[in-house]
Amino acid sequence: MSFATLKKQSGSVFEKLTKEVEKISNPESTSGADERLWKPEMDKSGNGYAVIRFLPAPEGEDLPWAKLYSHAFQGPGGWYIENSLTSLNQKDPVGELNRQLWNEGGEGSAQREIARKQKRKLSYYANIYVVEDPAHPENEGRVCLYKFGKKIFDKIMAAMQPEFKDESPINPFDFWQGADFKIKIRKVDGYWNYDKSEFSRPAALGNFTDDELEAIWKKQYSLAEFTSPSNFKSFEELETRLNSVLNSRPAPRRADPETFEDESGGLKSPTNWTEEVSTFRSTVSSPAPVEATVRPSIDEDDDLSYFARLAEED
Repeated sequence: MSFATLKKQSGSVFEKLTKEVEKISNPESTSGADERLWKPEMDKSGNGYAVIRFLPAPEGEDLPWAKLYSHAFQGPGGWYIENSLTSLNQKDPVGELNRQLWNEGGEGSAQREIARKQKRKLSYYANIYVVEDPAHPENEGRVCLYKFGKKIFDKIMAAMQPEFKDESPINPFDFWQGADFKIKIRKVDGYWNYDKSEFSRPAALGNFTDDELEAIWKKQYSLAEFTSPSNFKSFEELETRLNSVLNSRPAPRRADPETFEDESGGLKSPTNWTEEVSTFRSTVSSPAPVEATVRPSIDEDDDLSYFARLAEED
């Protein structure tokens, strides 16, 4: 940067520094949130509504979405919140543990209840253009990342591969022949439900020229980073963390899974997690039937079939 440029940008640099100072002074306000992410909100009536447009794959990438598996559960030693190596088609220590629990327990057993609570969560990430956001109109016209679950992804797949002959397939990620997506949220049994969400009729995005659409396209964020190996710990590192979470030490105060930080320091040296299973098995040698308390499949993947499939591989 030249001295002339430094002088020219002095005002904007001060504004940037001021924002950083505000973050330092009010750390709770940031909560480690990714400012690139957009999220719909409920209104006072308990409903949510917004209109977005899924965008094409970013420049240099093949897919307009990224698929990521993760785990988020609490044990005696704290929270386990980690990306799952199954996202990379590799073995993951939680998956291996859940398979063992699933094989050892029958229907309604305590072992399978534990496996359910430790199951993977499936998330997708895509670039979107915010068309309408009544809760936060300032977001309209922004390019953001949107994190969503299986329910919405199934609606995307249904649009691309319609079930009936009188329905024409569309590419929801196309600027010109795609369609806006109307997000409609209700609360069902205490959980957000997206069943009424739907695509509009196919039409070009807004009344934008190709130059304007290109500008939007170039504002997109990389999706490949979500499944980059650098964002995953090794099997050994995850195993160590899992052992720490499953130990008998008192758990720290409850942490928000979105802002949780690994605070494993000070925990006892982990033992092999297969020993944890043996200990668990000895404490429930004749367990009474346990009624599963699984959350309704609102917007996340149910991996019971995954466990069953792993069991068949033994």
